[in-house]
Amino acid sequence: MDPELRRRYLHAMGVQVWRPRGGGAGPTRGDLPTSAQVTTPLQYPAPEAGREPLGTTAEKDWEALKAEVLGCRACGLCETRTQAVFGVGDQQADLMIVGEAPGADEDREGEPFVGRAGRLLNLMLAAIGLRRDQVYIANILKCRPPGNRDPSPEEALRCEPYLLRQIELVRPAVVLSVGRISAQNLLRTGSPVGRLRGQWFELGADKIPLAVTYHPAYLLRSPDQKALAWQDLQRVARKLSELQNSAAGRGHGR
Repeated sequence: MDPELRRRYLHAMGVQVWRPRGGGAGPTRGDLPTSAQVTTPLQYPAPEAGREPLGTTAEKDWEALKAEVLGCRACGLCETRTQAVFGVGDQQADLMIVGEAPGADEDREGEPFVGRAGRLLNLMLAAIGLRRDQVYIANILKCRPPGNRDPSPEEALRCEPYLLRQIELVRPAVVLSVGRISAQNLLRTGSPVGRLRGQWFELGADKIPLAVTYHPAYLLRSPDQKALAWQDLQRVARKLSELQNSAAGRGHGR
């Protein structure tokens, strides 16, 4: 990604950037804090050999799963939702983002991460060279809890099979968990995000690399934490690049 374009994305996110004194012909490594140096832009390979292309059974699986979610009445949230929020994005993405639960905007529009938090997430992705439509985005909960309260353990448990099936269908190379509710449910822990970020976990039997970062809605309330979220994003970008290079070395996609 062009360094000046990246600088603009970071500025829009609210992450402070510095320019070297005396100006200069253009952005250099001095434009970013040492802890926020950027990896090279990602180049995404073709889908892995043997991975079922959409338009066949995989597409039918997605359609059936979405219909099940939209009609779900497994918990009381079906009585208060406007609509269930299934997920959005590239169904064969290398990066899958798992959030918490739909808010008012998501409940109204039927899509995760819209509104101010969604716009910030888009900027965060753009800062590592990704568009929203190049990742897959889903939530722990498919229906909005009244008043945006935290999901109850029972609600999260009843929704869990839907998310696990989405992960199974996407087969992401990396999962990014955003927010406390997401991280605590995926990792079966009570630890706060601040203790979980900065390290890698393994998700499920396939041991998918999973990283944790702050939720965009939290970053809007606590902009001083945006620099830490930027570090998390760079770690994800490096991991994707490492996995891509490893797959290329073996002579096939992913």
